[in-house]
Amino acid sequence: MFKESKESVAVYGGSFDPPHFGHKLVVEEALKLLSINNLIVVPTFLNPFKSDSYFSTLERLKMTKEMFEEFSDVFVSDFEINEGKATPTARSLSYFQKEYEVKYLIIGTDNLASIDTWYNFKWINEQITWVVATRRGYDVDTSKLRAFRILEIEADISSTEIRKNIVKDKSYMNMDERVERIVAFLDSKKADEIESFNLEDIDYLAKRVIIANSLGGKHSASLATQLKIELKPLGEDFLHVDESEDWVVIDLGDILIHVMTSEARQLYSLEDFLTELSAGKYKSID
Repeated sequence: MFKESKESVAVYGGSFDPPHFGHKLVVEEALKLLSINNLIVVPTFLNPFKSDSYFSTLERLKMTKEMFEEFSDVFVSDFEINEGKATPTARSLSYFQKEYEVKYLIIGTDNLASIDTWYNFKWINEQITWVVATRRGYDVDTSKLRAFRILEIEADISSTEIRKNIVKDKSYMNMDERVERIVAFLDSKKADEIESFNLEDIDYLAKRVIIANSLGGKHSASLATQLKIELKPLGEDFLHVDESEDWVVIDLGDILIHVMTSEARQLYSLEDFLTELSAGKYKSID
């Protein structure tokens, strides 16, 4: 009897702090270029060359899964996160080799200068073909690699640049601009019937409330995740996110965002209450 062959895969590891369109573009191009059955995306618990991350471990895992859930041939692995510590690439490669034929490791050109300092680099170099995703501002020096392929990416794929835009003090941000940004983002992600309520002169839980309809199913949770990816680097504090099947509430402290199905919205008539509240019908809300 012939032994069944293993599925061939490429492994793409990284902090994904946060995941963004550049990471997605790398995966899309790799799937076009490489002859593989699947591509495994591996968020790190902690990059061995970093001391911390901006987004929490579970946030990065959830956001990465959200980003790649539309790809049937992409699997987001929690192996390194479950390790609970910085995990060398060599250990992850050995782990995945037990189940798959790991043909490729995908890296960025920013890794090339120090790649020979990776733990067990010589062994890794003998095992796989490197796939190098190009990046603006970095030379493509592949002299240390035994075998490689170049992935031409015409985009800046740096999470660091995104984090540089973090606004440390929201007092520099206008409330109206923050609300407009949230409304525009929800609209771009196919939320519907978006309304905002100004409650600054009312004794209420928040100064502004935004309500939007989702498409149902996983759309509400997906919108919450995408809002965090978009807004947290801009200085918004996500104090709490309460999720149910038909209603997600996002607490930014001075702004509350309600994303719900049209059925839930009709049932609870939240906007009617908020309209009456903003008109001064209720003087104090504990």
